[in-house]
Amino acid sequence: MNINVQSIHFDADTKLIDFIREKLTKLTQFTDGILSAEVFLRLEKDGENRENKLVEVRLAVPGSELFAKRQDKTFEEATIAAVEALRNQVVRTKDRAR
Repeated sequence: MNINVQSIHFDADTKLIDFIREKLTKLTQFTDGILSAEVFLRLEKDGENRENKLVEVRLAVPGSELFAKRQDKTFEEATIAAVEALRNQVVRTKDRAR
């Protein structure tokens, strides 16, 4: 699986990128059909609320494209939530294919 991580308006740390790659590669346990993943990391301006870390993940699978967008206090928490949402989508897509 080819994973492309893009941080918008800031430079992401290599530890964060490695964390994201590790979490996304675990999705291959549920299906081998994942072709690629694009991850976008953003800092949202939201005033006093500190849940401003935004993670968007787009998975390319044969026949469709899966997408999850989560916002949280840290990029790691947002990544975990987005990967969990994608895991549910992968399982549903796999069940429909049967």
